[in-house]
Amino acid sequence: MSPAPLPTAESLTVEFKSDRRCLSDRELLEVVVCFANTEGGTLYLGVEDDGTPTGLHRKHLQVAGLAAMIANRTVPPVTVKVERIEAAAGIPVARIDVPKAYQLTATSEGVLKRRRLQADGSPECVPFLPHEFHRRLSQLGITDPSSKPVIGATLDDLDPVERARLRQFVDRFNGDRALLDLTDEELDGALGLTTRTADGRVPTLAGLLVVGKDRSLRRLVPTHEVAFQVLDGEDVRFNEFIHAPLLRTFEWLETSFGPINAEQEILVSFARVPIPLVDRRTYREAIANALTHRDYTRLGAIHVRLERDALVVSNPGGFIDGVSIDNLLTCEPQPRNPRLADAFKRVGLVERTGRGVDIIYRGPLRQGRPAPDYSRSNAHTVVLRLPTTRADTDFLRMVIEGEGRHGAPLPTSSLLTLSALRQHRRLTRRELSGLTGQSDTRTLSCLEQLVEDGLVEAHGSGRGRTYTLSAQVYARQDQRTEYTRQMGFDRLQQEQLVLGFVQQHGEIRRSDVMDLCRLSGDQASRLLRSMADAGRLQAHGERRWRFYTHDSERT
Repeated sequence: MSPAPLPTAESLTVEFKSDRRCLSDRELLEVVVCFANTEGGTLYLGVEDDGTPTGLHRKHLQVAGLAAMIANRTVPPVTVKVERIEAAAGIPVARIDVPKAYQLTATSEGVLKRRRLQADGSPECVPFLPHEFHRRLSQLGITDPSSKPVIGATLDDLDPVERARLRQFVDRFNGDRALLDLTDEELDGALGLTTRTADGRVPTLAGLLVVGKDRSLRRLVPTHEVAFQVLDGEDVRFNEFIHAPLLRTFEWLETSFGPINAEQEILVSFARVPIPLVDRRTYREAIANALTHRDYTRLGAIHVRLERDALVVSNPGGFIDGVSIDNLLTCEPQPRNPRLADAFKRVGLVERTGRGVDIIYRGPLRQGRPAPDYSRSNAHTVVLRLPTTRADTDFLRMVIEGEGRHGAPLPTSSLLTLSALRQHRRLTRRELSGLTGQSDTRTLSCLEQLVEDGLVEAHGSGRGRTYTLSAQVYARQDQRTEYTRQMGFDRLQQEQLVLGFVQQHGEIRRSDVMDLCRLSGDQASRLLRSMADAGRLQAHGERRWRFYTHDSERT
């Protein structure tokens, strides 16, 4: 058996444990519950902290019993996968894969721990404290912190002025008008702003956040804070914080941003179309999402920051479990604070279907700007970056005219596809799926509709089929030469270009073919392989280092 490779260092999901003195069951179980209560991970038993394998103690050489011991001594039972592997020089090591638990997990002795990274990046297991339970259960979508009564809060902590503001919002944003006919007590109950306990009605976290008094919020929800900032390079032009109820905070953020959200106008079919720096619905949805989805158990403010080239909105608390950057547009809505999110929906501030992220994407994409960027998000913070680069007015005209023909807005999936083709010019269906985060089936359906609408053209057949924006789109943008360039060349012309390049430079690589013939990576690879199979080129090297020269024996 060849030696199994080991990780080079410990991390949040990797732990090394020496077994030279026989690791105790208690220590092993603590590592298991640490992993289970965090993101899962792998324990390598028989490896020193520096990654040096030193082998298993004789009591652990038969690893089959470890899985049963772990399941019997954890509550609820943790089902691990245990495998004996051979490290360098045939040294035996036990690899124990621990799955992520979807409820709090402890040892049978009541030890409850979680895993975290220290300031230097090294991992450690620390006690899982009671005040952290709600945060973990909220991340897993098991509990709703916003529906819980707030200890020490009374009905006197709710502000009648904020209730009046709530009613105004329902009217202004076309919310659930049935709320307007309710008494204050009925309104609080319908929105979950209060809940009944043995001591009577008391405010929930949602209630304090929506209609609480300022001083009560500072005292009972000290983590709530929102900042609005305007930066000019490294200079701060505006920097202000607020600790107000959420509806007033929402108004303040709108009022603060409105005067600097500059607009330009274009004419489309004799109608004036405004193009703001940031689409208003996108801004409103981004703000509402930050207010309703932040983790109110964590210290730290929501930041709304206008930079030179983007509007950045960040809030404490990472994505809820099951949600990631890759599936934002396809996963089912999973709010961290369902009661609070529902109140915002019924008031009319956010999309009632829960698909507000579609609105966040639609605004920039429709204007021909880059897609919203969540790449700076991590386990503790969600960061949304909305580029404020110059809008592509020709692209916007194309979208508006397409919507006019259908009498309905283009779906977000179509906007994503058009935006990807606008940026990358020519793509296969597989490449489009990767860029847009949509399934292959959804991408195909979207492409078929766009081809039927005359916005996209298909070229070729089978797996090599590619797509570009249509000739009429380029003609509308007065880019006919660009369209001709995107159509590329037929196979014979492509081969002649490749052979000419090799004759001039001695060799050619896939990246050269992509630039030379305007092909995707897969298309360039297929062209080079076919020429090599036909004996017109000779391949050298493997994978990313492969290059091609003339086949001297056949040319």
